[in-house]
Amino acid sequence: MKENICTIIGMIGGFFAALLGGWDSALTTLVIFMTIDFATGLIAAAMGKSKHSKTGRLSSRAGWVGLAKKVCTLLMIVVAVRIDLLVGTTYVRDATCIGFCVNELLSIIENTSCMGVPYPDSIKKAIEVLQKKAGRLDDELQEMIDEFEEDDER
Repeated sequence: MKENICTIIGMIGGFFAALLGGWDSALTTLVIFMTIDFATGLIAAAMGKSKHSKTGRLSSRAGWVGLAKKVCTLLMIVVAVRIDLLVGTTYVRDATCIGFCVNELLSIIENTSCMGVPYPDSIKKAIEVLQKKAGRLDDELQEMIDEFEEDDER
């Protein structure tokens, strides 16, 4: 019985890993960042400092919206994998993973900044490197970085 359950779980995990283009460092990093982002969001909300609810406190609606966004992020990875297969490349998925890693990292920084935790210059530089590696420097992301730098200077 135990072997059957393990086999079924393994098959399901393998199916999802294949859909997501394999379980490599880019996907592992993205999933880790998503988990940390969700955890820091919960902690910020528990402290009453969340930007995702009117009261700044824990909100089941905000939590579900956050989880839904993360599921949609993974669906976008599936889309990128399929585009790579159609075009015969591997960089669309990688760039998509890196782009979403940057978004998650910025969200982690936002959550921890709400809690009063400063972030080091090395993280700031890593964000810039990741953005260049993904082949884009989104204006909204740049504004967010500039905002964090201004807050850090104060």
